[in-house]
This record gives sequence, structure tokens and C-alpha cells, in this order.
Amino acid sequence: MIAGLDHAFLTIAEGGEERAQRFYGEVLGLEEMPRPEGLRERGGVWFRAGGQELHLGTDDAHAAVKRPHPGFRVESVMALEELARRVEGAGFAVEWDERIEGRKRFYTRDPFGNRVELLADV
Repeated sequence: MIAGLDHAFLTIAEGGEERAQRFYGEVLGLEEMPRPEGLRERGGVWFRAGGQELHLGTDDAHAAVKRPHPGFRVESVMALEELARRVEGAGFAVEWDERIEGRKRFYTRDPFGNRVELLADV
């Protein structure tokens, strides 16, 4: 039986590792993690998100899709609002969405056009 979600995978443009490190590491505050030895020759970067992981792999044919996305839970509404200010301050658009009762959330797009959701319980 499935015990939980281990990781999410998104593609990024070839050579985009530094931009991914800035966005996911510096702006969002995720911890970068080493990739397994057998995958180091391929492009990409991995991050830890609580007990789960976000794997970003390079693809020379990368094309962002409109709706699929990872959703990252933030510890509080105050922390979420602070993160939204940091995301906007780094030059990325923030789109608030209040359609789910009991959650405050927003969407943004990474430097490669991938949609990212950030949310907190209210």
C-alpha cells in the first residue's frame, strides 16, 4: 500500500540549475539536497520540502504546462504572507486564490514557467 508522497518532479530548461537554486532555495527557502551519484552526470537539482522532495530535471524541450503544480504547505498564514512579499520582491507574480475554505494560498511561476502553489491553513 502507498505510505505517502515521496517527491514531485518538474522539468526546467537545460542549464537552468542556478536559476532554480535562486528561486527554490533563496526565494522559497527550500533546502537543496545532493542527488544520487548515478544521476549527477545529468542536469538538475533536488530540494527537500519537509519530509518530501522536489526533483527538478533539465530537459532541452522543456515547456511549462498551465495547471499541474506542486503545492507547498507553509507553517502559518503570517509566514505565507511574508513569503508572498519575498516572492514579489524577487520579481515573480503572486496570484492569491481564496476558493478553498480554511486555506489561504497563492500561485506563482518559477523562472521556467512552472506553476507553484503555496498554502497555509487558516
